[in-house]
Amino acid sequence: MRCCCPCLRPLLAQGAPTQVAPGQPYTVEYYYKVQWGHQQEFLQLFLKNHYPLLKKIVESGRMLSVKIETPANHMTEDARWDYRVTIRFKNSTLATTANPDEEALTKQLWPDQETYRREEQRRFEILLAHWDLPVTDITPQK
Repeated sequence: MRCCCPCLRPLLAQGAPTQVAPGQPYTVEYYYKVQWGHQQEFLQLFLKNHYPLLKKIVESGRMLSVKIETPANHMTEDARWDYRVTIRFKNSTLATTANPDEEALTKQLWPDQETYRREEQRRFEILLAHWDLPVTDITPQK
């Protein structure tokens, strides 16, 4: 996954329209299910080759935050996920449109593009499933 945003477009077309007001923060949870026994390898590659890009995008203001989580307990295999990355975007437009700065940031962060592409390929080779879930906070206001 180079950027989170392009993967989100087909999902939005299938689901209900966004429930957040224009200009409000927009949250998406990205789930990763990795081949059994390769969880640590996936995480190391993610932290090396994707997380720095996400942090740069947060610095730019396009994203408000990035959080990486793993479950504390085991799940059934059909429901299992290994990592959840929750991203809060500044708004839904920025979440669902390509970032024009991404290619330049990628080249800046990883000048050795051949190694970067090879390691990203490996990260996806050990990935069994990946899904994106836009979420809306519906907690009642006081």
